[in-house]
Amino acid sequence: MPLTAEEVRHIARLARLGVTDAEVARLREQLSTILEHFEVLNAIDTEGVPPTTQSFDLANIERDDVSRPSATHADVLANAPRTEGSYIRVRRVLE
Repeated sequence: MPLTAEEVRHIARLARLGVTDAEVARLREQLSTILEHFEVLNAIDTEGVPPTTQSFDLANIERDDVSRPSATHADVLANAPRTEGSYIRVRRVLE
């Protein structure tokens, strides 16, 4: 099922990517090929095939939760890329 150029532009908008017309043409071909591979995989009959499992046991390795002193205010500000007064300055995220 080949994608249309408009579908590729929609996907790019969802991913917040700016694409040129040349990139749309290239991505349309590449994404369509990927979808064709998934169609082949979907056509495989997996009825009766048991799900795979890990070949080794998994275990969570967790350290004890121990209270310890945090960095000083001055140390934190010294590592910040930009500061304003006694605060870390970050770029605006929302308009």
